[in-house]
Amino acid sequence: MTHPYKTREGGATVTIFVPYDCRNHCPFCVNKQEYAHAEGFSVEAILKSIAVMDEITPRCDFVFTGGEPFANLKELQRMLDAIPTTHKVYINTTFPVQPGCSAEEMIEFTERNRDKITCINVSRHLTKYVEESPDEVVARIATPKRVNCVLYMDYPADELVDYAERWRKYNIPVQFRYDYTETTPENLYQEEGDKILADLKKRFTYKGLDGCRMRNGYHFDYKGLHMTYHKTLPYSTIVEKGDDGVTYDILYDILIKQTGEIHSDWTGVKLDVDAYRKVVYEPYDLRVIEGTIDF
Repeated sequence: MTHPYKTREGGATVTIFVPYDCRNHCPFCVNKQEYAHAEGFSVEAILKSIAVMDEITPRCDFVFTGGEPFANLKELQRMLDAIPTTHKVYINTTFPVQPGCSAEEMIEFTERNRDKITCINVSRHLTKYVEESPDEVVARIATPKRVNCVLYMDYPADELVDYAERWRKYNIPVQFRYDYTETTPENLYQEEGDKILADLKKRFTYKGLDGCRMRNGYHFDYKGLHMTYHKTLPYSTIVEKGDDGVTYDILYDILIKQTGEIHSDWTGVKLDVDAYRKVVYEPYDLRVIEGTIDF
């Protein structure tokens, strides 16, 4: 740690990397290499770290990612059960087609945990990189749900309307995502030259923009379907001097790695847990910048 910590009221979002891999090889995935060597991966260690983060910030959000959270329902259940109900819980998944676990088992899991899970974010891209469970299965997920679509490299822009129609059928909101490995503080809010933003504005009704230091969302409507174009920086710490004259490391995300190790950034920086117990809070700087975002 270089400076004292500051974070938003409630605490930084805690992302948990499940300690088991997926069967996929998506070209834009930056996590895959972390699963090449599973030495030290431990659900028990992760459970201890969940308890630590709950103790420090009992109202922070938790996000499960991977790997593939649904690849081991038994272990996912253990980790879910360790999170008290004061937290919102999100799961990022491909809702996979996988051996040894049927779609019905995964649906039943969402039904049992509908009161624990705030939202399940299902990856469904314009270009298919993995074997996907049918859309009808995704629609049966018992919790609130959203589909995430990374618009990667030379994506087929002429398929965007068909993609929106695909999910409008089930009224499942869509989040289009910029390849965040390419995002910088300079281009985070830069609209000129943003091909994705231009493609979306040409095809859908632009409604508004919200954002903060770290990320933003351009909101669109398509025949009543809410869609968002999301951009975020590839790290989660902003160094900034506060009104009190103190320079802070402002944390937006904290990571619990597959080994249970706790990091303060996506770039391999370890969290000073004792220092985080003394974290300074500020109001969340996410705000509506223009237009309407809730519709």
